[in-house]
Order: sequence, then structure tokens, then C-alpha cells
Amino acid sequence: MEFRFDPNQEYQIRAIDSVIGLLHGQNRIEVDLSFELGAGFAAVPNRLDLDEERLLKNLQAVQAQTGIEPDETLQLIDETIETANGSKAVRFPNFSIEMETGTGKTYVYLRTALELFRNYGMRKFIVVVPSVAIREGVLKALKITEKHFAELFGNTPYRYYVYDSSSLSQVRQFTLSNSVEIMVMTIDSFNKATNVIRQSTDRLQGETPIYLVQATRPILILDEPQNMESELRVKALSALDPLLALRYSATHRNPYNLIYRLTPYDAYRQGLVKRIEVASVVREDDVSQVFLRLDNISTQKNTITARIAVHKLMKSGVVKEQVVTVRPGDSLEEKTNRPEYAPFVVDEINPSQGVVVFANGIELGLGESQGADKEAIFEVQIRYTVEEHFRKQRKCKDDEIKVLTLFFIDRVDNYAPSDGLIRKLFLKNFDELKHTYTEWKDSDAEKVQAAYFAEKRHRGGVVESIDSFTGKTKEDEAAYNLIMRDKERLLSFDEPVSFIFSHSALREGWDNPNVFQICTLNQTASEIKKRQEVGRGVRLAVEQSGERIHDERVNVLTVVANESYEKYVEKLQQEIEDEYGKDGLPPKPANARKREVAKLRKEFILRPEFKELWEKIKHKTRYTVNIDTQKLIGEVVGELDKVEVKPPRIAITKAHVQAGKEEDVFQALQMSAAKSVQDLSGRFPLPNLLEVMSNLMEHSTPPTRISRRTLLEIFKCISNKTEATNNPHGFATAAVQIIKDKLADHLVKGIQYYKINEWYEMTQLDTEIENWMDYMVPTARAVYDHVVYESETEKNFVEGLEQRDDVKLYLKLPSWFKVLTPVGEYNPDWAIVMEERDEHGQPTGKPLLYLIRETKDTHKLDDLRSDERRKIQCGGQHFKGALDVDYKVVTSASELP
Repeated sequence: MEFRFDPNQEYQIRAIDSVIGLLHGQNRIEVDLSFELGAGFAAVPNRLDLDEERLLKNLQAVQAQTGIEPDETLQLIDETIETANGSKAVRFPNFSIEMETGTGKTYVYLRTALELFRNYGMRKFIVVVPSVAIREGVLKALKITEKHFAELFGNTPYRYYVYDSSSLSQVRQFTLSNSVEIMVMTIDSFNKATNVIRQSTDRLQGETPIYLVQATRPILILDEPQNMESELRVKALSALDPLLALRYSATHRNPYNLIYRLTPYDAYRQGLVKRIEVASVVREDDVSQVFLRLDNISTQKNTITARIAVHKLMKSGVVKEQVVTVRPGDSLEEKTNRPEYAPFVVDEINPSQGVVVFANGIELGLGESQGADKEAIFEVQIRYTVEEHFRKQRKCKDDEIKVLTLFFIDRVDNYAPSDGLIRKLFLKNFDELKHTYTEWKDSDAEKVQAAYFAEKRHRGGVVESIDSFTGKTKEDEAAYNLIMRDKERLLSFDEPVSFIFSHSALREGWDNPNVFQICTLNQTASEIKKRQEVGRGVRLAVEQSGERIHDERVNVLTVVANESYEKYVEKLQQEIEDEYGKDGLPPKPANARKREVAKLRKEFILRPEFKELWEKIKHKTRYTVNIDTQKLIGEVVGELDKVEVKPPRIAITKAHVQAGKEEDVFQALQMSAAKSVQDLSGRFPLPNLLEVMSNLMEHSTPPTRISRRTLLEIFKCISNKTEATNNPHGFATAAVQIIKDKLADHLVKGIQYYKINEWYEMTQLDTEIENWMDYMVPTARAVYDHVVYESETEKNFVEGLEQRDDVKLYLKLPSWFKVLTPVGEYNPDWAIVMEERDEHGQPTGKPLLYLIRETKDTHKLDDLRSDERRKIQCGGQHFKGALDVDYKVVTSASELP
């Protein structure tokens, strides 16, 4: 298998362009290494020519473009660090990019690094990660994108590697190389004084590795930076003396100068991630036994408390599960109003060990429970998950998709030993169920599973996690390599492993596109948040050739939870609401145990009015575009005249070297930080400006083509040609960005559609559509007996249609019903047949109305994303211009004629 990548996904391009826009006006760094005896090599540094005032102006411009409220100040980190020349005050800006898990965050920041080189000549990048799991994911992404990036960037040379304290030649290469260097480092490899990178070493002729890194002024790319917010880790990042930091996460704790945001709702609405359903496994009506679950331990000032779930007698006389807060000495009998809890008096709350000890000698660990018949619940969860895996694999086999299942377990000891509870339950239920699903009958339960855990150690009373494979056997190492490093093999039908077990090591940084089931055998109080759990499986699935599957019927993630559906969904939705507010909430996950089938009403499609509707809307079209070139030129020139393009400058840095005493080589002994900056305006031959602009447009994403005559006309019309001649590349970069945006609008405004001899067949309509009851509305007027909705706006629209007697029938157009546009495929919402009524509600006898309607929560198209707005505009031209069908955007059914 070879993963395929689509370079034209607009949401990823916007994230990349947001970073490029931050440095608007930056001169391209051109490095010319020379070598002279006694002078030596210089470190090849990045350079930032923009002052803080200009950076802030660029930041605000980018935020305005991406719909983020502009910040009033730059969020800078100020620290004092040690360098080769003594103490130094460092100050660097931080910018945050927020992308929902599963939407290609790693791809985006790697491509951004290469774009920063292409646009500005930046060469030195350090990707900082908080764990080995994330590090392995980054390395995998670098490996599988090599061919893709070579094609996209014209074989721009770049090197990537993991920082290895035993191979410090990498640091020398990173420092002295003239090519693009991407070094991946875990934060723990440089956040302590004892780290090798902070020690002088003979392997670098007495140099200290971190001082060499500092000399390059690297750009930091922080993956999951919410794990790097402690004072110690902030100091460690500062010690690298970065030019700036780019922070990428789905869950920022501190969103420094946010420049781009793709929320869970955006990802859901655009079909960029799997939909989620939740299957609940709980024991009901069993309150006779004592039930305990330790959810949380909190220390505030001098007070230690714990939150424990119990079965409490309510004033109504009903016993319910409730969470109570306790302190040492508290009696659970008093907290629950039940004598069964009399033996449970809190003796000790130990936050460092994560346990509560009761006077009767019972200890309860964080996330653990007693009295809920955990084994029985685990068995039901495992059995349901295995059967769901079998069922889904049977369904996906024809699409060449291998299904994977991920188990989050409560304790490693419940799986790792051969007699571990979870291991035994999995083997038992797999072997029982495989005879029902005969394609699995010859599968060995031991060979279809693999595990990856993080070891734990205690240091100073604090539990630390060490990412590694448990046991260090050959089998453990093979499992580690398969899960962490060889996604392609894991996704192949030739590899038997389909079930993966983990504790907490895979909570961030790791995912797999073909995880279709996540079974949470950990308790509800796990330190893993719901969004972290589901994030491991929300990426869109891939088939055996590596192509993404966009069929929403396939892309469904089932979470098998050991708590009620209502509680799980409430917690998941609350986490998202806390981050984005109510407006950012996607539709809640559906209840996997409550499915429904929408059936096609065959009598409806036989009606003359439906046949007439289909005849009107079925035709495919092609388009041509007519562009008002002079108007386009005028708009581009107007924007270009406002742009400031600074002249190029060059920074010169020198390093002293001498001949080695023992070997016949030159050795760097001291890196100088001295540099001077010179204005190079008019001191070099001018390139062919049109050639530069054409090349940039051809290699932009997506490629944009415009005639050289038009480019020349734009240059002739600008008022300040000096800026263009002083810095041709800077001018060309600014011009191309403006031209692309203006051209997209002109393409849409000047588009004309023509009917062609191709169409969608009525027989393509599915006879049944399976979905969840939570997102289906029963209907009397629709072509299907239920309509699947994706938003409250759509739900309200359907309910409004059902209440109107003048609606004869309607159809939510299927996802395969698409209109081609210059900015991507467009899937319209609704096809409706209505009869005209008079003011008394009586039929007028006039011909029926055949309508296409798009539902949005606003009439203001400018409030929509640019690509969404442009697709709607093209949709109007397709239906109105080519097919003569009434088309409008509405917010409710009351706006129909």
C-alpha cells in the first residue's frame, strides 16, 4: 500500500497560507557558503527581517481573513538563556494553528515548512513532540510524504531525522547544511541540564550541541503544545533560541495568537472526519450491592478531596448513581444515606499514588471501581466490539478496506499476562464468534491482536510515563514496529493483526484511518479525555491502494463505552463546548444501539411529478468562464498598491576554524554570532519578473494559470514599480497571492454552464439508507419514509416541509448528486415539488413548481467560507442558467413560494 495525498484540500491550504501570510514582506534568504583557510564555514541561520510592529499587522490581517477576532498584541515568550557567549535575553513570537484531530495536522505543518523555504528561504526546522508515540507518527508522516512533496515542490532537497544524543554529527549537519533540515526532538531530550545536548563534547571538538543549534535560529514546530506549558518546558524551548514557534493542536490549552481554526463542527460539516456513534454497556437496576468508583483526586492549598461515584438514596426514595466529594474522615454511609456503606470511612487520600484508602482496608485506585461486576461488563463490551468488527469487516470487504479495532484498557496487568482478565475474555469471545462469521473461522485469536503500552516509573513521589514497548521481547518489539511505524502493513489484508490494545500511550499523536471501533475498557474517570479517545479513529478510511474513502456510510466510528449513552455524549459534547462554545458544537454522536432504515417509497418515484422533477434536474453540465480581464487587473493593482515590499538584505555570519592536529581536516572551534546587514537594492541583475510570477503561479496549490500579457499589464499599472524592481521575488509572492484570490471570485462570477449528454439515473437512488434514529425525521411527503439530517437547520427545514400542504413531495439529494465547479464538487441540498396556492390556501391550477433549495443558517453569503460561497454561486448558475430550474438559498421552509 502507498498512501495517497490530495494537495488541493482547501482547508489545509488555508492553514498553510495563514502561516505564509504572517511573514508577508519578509525577504527571501539566499545563502552562499564559501570556504577559506582560516575563515571556515559559518552556521546557516534562519533570519526574520520583520519587526514586531509589522508582524502584528500581518497577524491581524491573517486573523481577519480566517474569521478570527484580531489580537491587539503579539504573545511573545521572554527568557534568559545560556549561549556560547554567555547569558542572552531571547524573545520570540508564538502562533497557533488549531485543527481537529484526523484532518492532517502533521501533513499541514510539514508542507508549511517546505512552503516557508520556497517563499522565504527558511531552512532550519525543529519539530518538538511530547512523547515517543507522537515522534513515531511524525517520522512516519515524513516518510510517506516524500514522493508527494517531491512532486509538489519540484524535488526541493530536504533532510529529516530524529535527534539522537549518540549521533551528534546530526547536530553539525543541522547547523552547517545549506539544505532544508527537519529535526524531530522529544521535549525530554533537551529540557534538563543533564541532557547530552547541553554538555560540551569531544565529539564536536569541545562544542556544546545546543549552542550550535542556537546559531541557526530554528523555527520550532510544536506538536501538541498543550503538553509543553510548564515553566521547565517553556524554558527548554527558549533554550533553542528560536526565530518563532508554530503551535499545532486540536486542543490548545493556551492559544497563543491563533491564526487558523478548524473546529469539530467545521470538520463534521465538511465531511473531513468519520461520524461517531456510541454503544453503551452498563448494568442497570443493580443497586443492592455497594458500588464505588474513584473519579478524581484534587489538591487545593492545604485541602485534599476526592470525588467518588456511589449509589445514593435520593429524597424521592430512588437509588441513583451520584458523585460525592469526600475528605479524610468522611463516612460514605452519611454521604449515601445507606447503611450498606457503613464500613467505608475515608482513612487516607493519597494524590501521588492516586488512591483512596478506607478504614476497612480497601484501596480504590483512580479510575477503578468496585461492586459493578466489572468482569461481566467487560465481557459484554468485548463481545459486542468483536462482533461489530466482524460485521463491519464483512460490509467493507468489497471496498477493499481492512477494519481495525482499538481497545483502551484499565490496567496493563489485565492484559499483559497470559491469564489477564481482558486477554482471556477477548480470546474466549473471539473464538466463539468466529464460527458465526465463517470468513474468520480459521483465524487464530492470538495472532489477530497486538499491544502497545507506556511503562510507568515512580520518581520523587510522582508517576512518570516512559513510552516504550512493555517486556522488550522480540514479540513486543515486532508489535511496536507494526503499530507505530508500519501503518501500511497494518492496513494490509496480508497482516493478520486487526485488534490493538493500549492503556494511555496512544491517547495523542497516534491514529489510524481504519480504526472503526474503539472499546473503552478503562473506567469513566480515566485521565484520557473523550475527545482524545475518539480522536484515534476519526480519520477517514483508506482502501488497499491508499486512496481515501469519502462515503459517509462507510466512515462511521463506533465507541463501545462502559457508561450510559447519555453520560458519554454529555461529557464529549461538554468538552467541545468548553473549547468552542455552543456555536462550535457538531451534532451529538448517535446511539449505536438505535438504528433505523429509511426506505424508498417506490410509489413516489412513479408519480408523474417526481419523474418531471428528475427530468429537470438530472442533467450533468460543463462550464466555461468569461473573465473581465481589465476589471481583474484593476482589482489586483488596487490591492498591490497597498502592499509594502521591503528591499532584500543579506546577513553575513562568520565562524573561526583551524586545521585539526591529528587528522587532516578542518575543525570548527568557535561559532561567532557577529553579523552585519546590507541593503542589496540595485546591486544584482534583475530576474525576469514575469518568469518568476508565472513559476510561482504554476507551482502554487492548486496551480493557477494566467497569461503573461495580463501579468505584464498588472506590472505596468502599479504605481510604485521601485518596490518590484528592488525585491522582485517579494513582489511576485505578494502579487500571486492577490491574483489567486481575485481570480477565484472572477471565475465564479463569469461562469456559464452548458447541458451535456450525460445525466444521473433515477435507478441510482438507494432503496434503503441505514442511519441512526437520532438523526432521522419520519416523513409523509418525502421520497423516503425518513429523512437523514445533518444540522438543526436541516431538521427544522424538514419539519417545516412536512407542515405545508402545498408541498407535493421532496428529496434530500444524495451525496453522489454533484455539480462540477472551479473550486470543487458541489452537492446541493433539496429538490422540491410544490403546487401554487392563492391567498385562501386554494390551488391555483397553475403548473407545479420544481425547486432546488440550499439550506443555510444565514442569507448573507459573505458570512460563509469562501469556498462554500463560491460553490453556491456556481450551483445557482448550473440550475438556473443551464437547466432552467428555480434555485435559492433559504433558512427555513417558510421562505418557499
